[in-house]
Formats: sequence, structure tokens, C-alpha cells
Amino acid sequence: MKISRIARIGAIGAVAALALAGCAANEGGSGSTDAPTDSTLSGSLDATGASSQEAAQQSWVAAFQTANPDVTVNYTATGSGTGRENFIAGSSNFIGSDRAFNADELAKGGFGSCASDEIVEIPVYISPVAVAFNLDGIDELNLDGKTIAGIFAGTITKWNDPAIADQNEGVELPDQAIVPVHRADASGTQETFTKYLSAVAPDVWTYEASDEWPLSTGEAGDGTSGVVDAITNGSGYIGFADASRTSELGQVAVQVEGEYVAYSAEAAAALVEASPLEEGRSDHDLAFAVDPAAAPAGSYPIALVSYLIGCVEYDDAETAGLVKAYFQYVASAEGQDAAAEAAGSAPISDSLRDQINTAIDAIVTE
Repeated sequence: MKISRIARIGAIGAVAALALAGCAANEGGSGSTDAPTDSTLSGSLDATGASSQEAAQQSWVAAFQTANPDVTVNYTATGSGTGRENFIAGSSNFIGSDRAFNADELAKGGFGSCASDEIVEIPVYISPVAVAFNLDGIDELNLDGKTIAGIFAGTITKWNDPAIADQNEGVELPDQAIVPVHRADASGTQETFTKYLSAVAPDVWTYEASDEWPLSTGEAGDGTSGVVDAITNGSGYIGFADASRTSELGQVAVQVEGEYVAYSAEAAAALVEASPLEEGRSDHDLAFAVDPAAAPAGSYPIALVSYLIGCVEYDDAETAGLVKAYFQYVASAEGQDAAAEAAGSAPISDSLRDQINTAIDAIVTE
């Protein structure tokens, strides 16, 4: 079947007001500059969290520091689970996370980074999760959800299994063992992937969606880099990771509505745009309820919606002001374009930006 790609969704609109219009959003380095700036911001922020956001964060931090030379933003890619733990413990001013805090976590509260239990969660990094593999001489394979689930559940163990061969006519598949790779750490990317498996192939993948891998089989990699390194160095290996990190590997085109869809930022955005926000949350808590089983034709069904998470109230007004300004930049058209160039993510739509800016406005700076 033919691989479909869809057109880019939506134009990028006007930005929230920040003194960043003249900065080069993907510029490297420390962010120091001799150019004049009107910025009155100063201080430092410490943040941890999603490794999927690492390339985007590097571009965001460089541009923000260029526009605000007296500000330092330290983002360490620890993985989403560790980031959420740090936010609860109070050691990160804000975090990146590949999932929002769930209802039970919100009800429990106790966010040590905040002066109250009210938090801001904004989806600012939308990216396909690629199913990537390493097979000599093969750059792309077509697979449906049941086959992908069987591979990671361990019921399909050879690359020339009929379930794979029947979807890839003309491809010379080796009589070689399949080695699936998963994340060793708690990961929102992993939860996105297991949510896909449980949604589209519940008879094969009989486990609930989780940021922790439910099986003891296969190989485990630490963080996104660990998974990508394992696949790169292992013939016959297959795994999942943020697509921005898998460009040198073989890629799986995933079946949706009878067609095989290769990953792209546009196709991932199509899935998210068709998804509602979760019910019962505040206007400053924007968590998407993405259902891979309801993916529309032409969309890519394994899409990561990654969040920046901060406090509505901080103990320190300076910290609140820095977090608010940084979030505004990340959500701006410049910030989203910088991430798209650095990491291949999908820029948010104008309508979503309006919602995000409303959420950011909830951060108390006085």
C-alpha cells in the first residue's frame, strides 16, 4: 500500500509579547550577545525532565538567553519521571514532561516547587514517536498495529515472520531474531507507545498503558539516547523514540485506515488536532486526551504530546517572572519554529497558542 503524507496543518500566527522578536531562535552558544536589549529580566532557573525535549530545549534556552543576557536557564534531560519527582520534591523551578500529571497525582498535590497546589501544564512539544529498527539493506518497513504489538510482546520473534513479510512484498527479510528495545526509566515516550499498543491491539498487547515497561524480556536503554544507541549498535534491533533522534535508522510506516503512514511532524499534529482536552481540568491545565485508535486517515497514530509544567504561585516573584517569560517564548511562533528546526517537532496551532497563553497568564508574578 502507498505511504501517505499529509499537508502541514495551519499557519503559524502572531506571538505573545516578549522582547524576543530579533533573536535567532536556533542560535547556539551561551546566549551572550553585544546587541542592545530591552530586557529587564535577570536570575536563573533550574529545570529537569523529558529527554525528548532536549534538542528543542537547547534551541529555546539559547534564544531566550540571547534576548535576556542576564538570565541563565539550566535544563537537564533526566527523563520525564525524574522530572516529575524533582518538581514534587521542589528541586526544579519547572519541568518538561511527556505526560501531564494525572488526576490522582493532582489530587494528592504536594508540589514542593510551588507555593500552592495549583500548577500550569502546557503542551508545547508535539512530535511523532518513531518505531525505528536496524536491518542491513532495509530502510523502511510497513507494519500494522497488531504486528508492532506482537513484536514488542514477544510473540513475533523473527524478521521473516509471515506477519511482517505479508505487509512488505518484495522486501528480502532475513531469518534473524528480533530484539525489541524499551526504556529502562519511567518515560512519557514509553507511555505514549504503550498507549498506542493497548489502544489498537488489545488482544495482543494485554497490558495497560504505562510509563514503565511491563515485561522483563527485550533490552532496556537509559533515556532516549540509550534506546537509540542500542538500536544503532545492534543488528536486528527495533525500538521506539522521539523521531528527532532516529533519522539514521530504519523507519516503520504505521497502518492507519488502510494506508501506511510514515512519521512526520505534520502527521503527528493531525492526530493531536483531532483530540480533545481532558475533562475536569482548569483553564491553566491543558492535558490532551489522545486516542490512537481514533487516529484519522493520514495522521500518524503514535504522537508524543510533551508539556512544560510550572507553578501558578512561586515563593519568589523573580522566579515566577522568569518562568512566565520563558513559557511565553516557548509558546511563541519564534519558539515553536526554533523547536521545529532543531528537533523536527510540529508547531502548535494559533488556536492552541491562545489557550496556552491564557494558561501562562495564570502564573502570579506580584
